[in-house]
Amino acid sequence: MSTEFTVMLIVLVAGFLLRTPIGFTMLSGGMVYMLVGGGDLGNVAQVVMGGFYSKFILLAIPLFIFGAELMNVSRIAERLFTLAHSTVGGMRGGLAQVDVVTSGVFSGMSGSAMADASGTGKMVTKAQVEAGYRPGFACAASAASATLGGVIPPSITMVIYAYLSGTSVGMLFAAGILPGVVIALFLMGLIGFLARRQDFPKPGWQGFGHVGRSFIRAAPALLTVVILLGGIYSGAFTPTEAAGVAALYALILGTAYGLRSPRRIYQVLRTASRQTASTCVVLAGGFIVSYAVASEGVGARIAMGLLEVSTNAIVLLLIVNVVFLLLGMVLDTMVLLLVMIPIVLPALLTAGVDPVHLGVVITFNIMVGLATPPFGMLLFILSNQTRTPLAEIIREILPFIAVLIAALLVLTLWSDISLLLPRLLGYGM
Repeated sequence: MSTEFTVMLIVLVAGFLLRTPIGFTMLSGGMVYMLVGGGDLGNVAQVVMGGFYSKFILLAIPLFIFGAELMNVSRIAERLFTLAHSTVGGMRGGLAQVDVVTSGVFSGMSGSAMADASGTGKMVTKAQVEAGYRPGFACAASAASATLGGVIPPSITMVIYAYLSGTSVGMLFAAGILPGVVIALFLMGLIGFLARRQDFPKPGWQGFGHVGRSFIRAAPALLTVVILLGGIYSGAFTPTEAAGVAALYALILGTAYGLRSPRRIYQVLRTASRQTASTCVVLAGGFIVSYAVASEGVGARIAMGLLEVSTNAIVLLLIVNVVFLLLGMVLDTMVLLLVMIPIVLPALLTAGVDPVHLGVVITFNIMVGLATPPFGMLLFILSNQTRTPLAEIIREILPFIAVLIAALLVLTLWSDISLLLPRLLGYGM
């Protein structure tokens, strides 16, 4: 390991410990690597700009962010909540079940776990508390449900993984559908068990008429998923173009639902621009750190080390899962993707792990990290939105984390769950 790489690691660790914004920490570390190694800082711009300009798919990120923000400020989440409540709300613990269903449907529009927590989390959590649920439990259920946001397509995390691994975004999106259903069933099973054990409220079903009326009200919003995925898999447009079409449709829908004030639309644009800028800074830093990792041959050395431990694909996947789960408790999602994927990918591909299956496993692993104490971002978002003490949420989230890890294990061991739909669409043929 060279001196410049060691200094870069020191800068990165110091930045993480000092809670410096992730993007600036990674940019600083990358520039230090270039300077100490005697390199030209012009290479930094070349690496960063090359990373942005060579991958058209990255344009999907700001479009998904803009579309998700439009849905958050319009009444789309409210209509989805009403539809979910009409279908599963009559069960014991039904409002928590509604949380899972609403997050699953909203995931098909937002592309982000954080957008799920911000868009539907506050509304559904408030409804649960008003119905007599413990605030900590309501927040924990929302945090666990929001993990669906990164797995069910579209997914910003999958877009970044596709960029790093050279995998088809369309196939990754297809691969996330069935795992998303499996995760939702695991969560609903846990909620059903806890509801019976703790005697949660059972309001009763309101009949098919209510379901029909709720579906009609939510149908325009549900069309977002049809337009997005239908357009991709019919060949009408690429994933990036699909993101643009979905964002335009969300703008039209938001206007129809009352988002007509230029001031509110400006606020949406400003918020989306800030989130996009923050993401781009992290990506820029990640490009440089990944360049340093590749230049030092770190990925190749770790690949050789992993293959010396085992050449069995399942064993290596389990090892990587443990590493990602542990790092996910303390590191930012983007850091894990941008730094760790180039390191572990060569060994896993050499062992025969399918890159699409790996994308689903790693994406869900990272989502679990977002809900895992002590630094899970979803916990902080919901604690801040609902004014619920973080300690109370952490106490209630532990059973959900156990179930999420169990679902992760199932998805890791049975790759056919992820690969069934991609194969039907021609993957691997």
